[in-house]
Parts: sequence; structure tokens; C-alpha cells
Amino acid sequence: MPKAYVNGINVNYKVDGEGEPLVLIMGFGGPRWAWFFQTGAFKKHYKVVTFDNRGVGKTDKPSEPYTIKMMADDTIGLMGHLGIDKAHILGYSLGGTVAQELAINYPERVRKLILASTLSTINQISSEMLEALGLREGFSEEDVRSVDIMKVLSSLVALSFNSRLYRMLSVPVAPIYARLVGLKGIMGQVEAGVGFSTVDRLDTIEAPTLVIVGTEDKVVTPGGSEVMASRIPNSKLVKVEGGSHLYVMEMRGRFNKEVLDFLRGD
Repeated sequence: MPKAYVNGINVNYKVDGEGEPLVLIMGFGGPRWAWFFQTGAFKKHYKVVTFDNRGVGKTDKPSEPYTIKMMADDTIGLMGHLGIDKAHILGYSLGGTVAQELAINYPERVRKLILASTLSTINQISSEMLEALGLREGFSEEDVRSVDIMKVLSSLVALSFNSRLYRMLSVPVAPIYARLVGLKGIMGQVEAGVGFSTVDRLDTIEAPTLVIVGTEDKVVTPGGSEVMASRIPNSKLVKVEGGSHLYVMEMRGRFNKEVLDFLRGD
């Protein structure tokens, strides 16, 4: 798999298909291949760019503190390496925070924006996730930093799926995956998300935006997506009835259709 040296790190990436560029930004701890349900559908119509965020997969895992702005700059650097001046941007979960930061800071680089199962401030974490982490409402950033990273991972995986089968298959694999990837990079992504907020800047997003969330998301509050859609000027909110945090896998047909319909619409 090729790598691009951008923003001080080597980024592992892959390009599939032809057409207008569509850049997919994966969520917390996820590798680029976790988009496999989307890549096959999207590459028929677009040039699909997937990559490992800093800290995971085959991308570098620097020891310096990560920020969401830094991860947005990584994405812009990769686009530059590939000669992509402007692209559709799809960000899922933590990747959605990166996509917001990218759209705010580089409006001229974004055609259309899709924000899936994401949040605009850490306070939009769901009550179920807070309970699983042993946190209470009104928690501080330091409270989040004090939570054991393995507890974060296991709780996230357990709450991300509504399907019992997916949970049974995924929960035992989470600690194995974490050890293979390395906890340093995953912890860096946690640190990046802790201090993140775009709530007061959402109205500066210029790109037509699709905000999409499952109504049964137990990781982030669906209400957070309502806030985003209400503050982003040219936006559309889609609530996937019964959708989990990872409905991009469990209900991939519906998710892929919503994204393609939005991208191909006027």
C-alpha cells in the first residue's frame, strides 16, 4: 500500500475508482479498511480515497500530542499529495470531527460534506457511553483522560452495535486489535477528541452538508446531530430509524444510498 509523507508523518492510503474525489475519514481507532462496505459501492461512481489516520494502521504514530486540527491538516496534505484540489468529504464518528475542522479551515477544498454518527463537542457523548466509562454528566476533560484506554475501547465496541451477532464477534477482538495497533496512537486520538469543539464555528461551514445519525446511537447523542444541522447553513438532517452508532455497517445499504443520493443531488 502506498504512503504519502505529509504534515510530518507517513500516511498509509489507497485510491479506488474514478471520477470526482470522495475522501473517507474513519472514526476512533479504525483503520482505512473498515470502510470496506462503502468502498465497493462508492468506487463505482467516485474516486474513493481511504487512509489510516495518524495513530492507527500503517500510518505513523508520533508521540507528540494530537489535535483534531492536526488530523484535518493530515487529510489536506494527503489531498495535496494526490493532486486533489477539491473533494467530497465524508467523516464518521471521530472522523466527522476531523471533517468539520477541515470544512471550517479549508472551505475551498470541500465540494460536499457528510457528517455521520459524529459530534461537535465532547459533551454530546451519550449517557450510555458515560455510564460505561464510569463518568457522570458535568465531567471534565481530566475525567476523560483518567479512564483506562482499554475500557474506552471495550465500551465503544460494545455500544456501537445493536446487532447481538456483531457484538459477539467484535467485543473479544477489540483488545487484540488494540495491542496490534499499539495503545500510544489510540490514546493520541482520545486526547485529540477531548478538547475538540466546533459548536461556535459550525455556521462558518460553506459546503452543502448531510448530517446523518442513527436514532438508537448509544455512543453519541442523536441530539448532537440536530444541533449541527441547525447551525450549519446549507445542511440536511437524516435520522436512520433504529440505527446504531455503527449503522454504516449494520445498515450499510441505507447509509450508502443516503450518501450517494446526497452526492448526486443538486
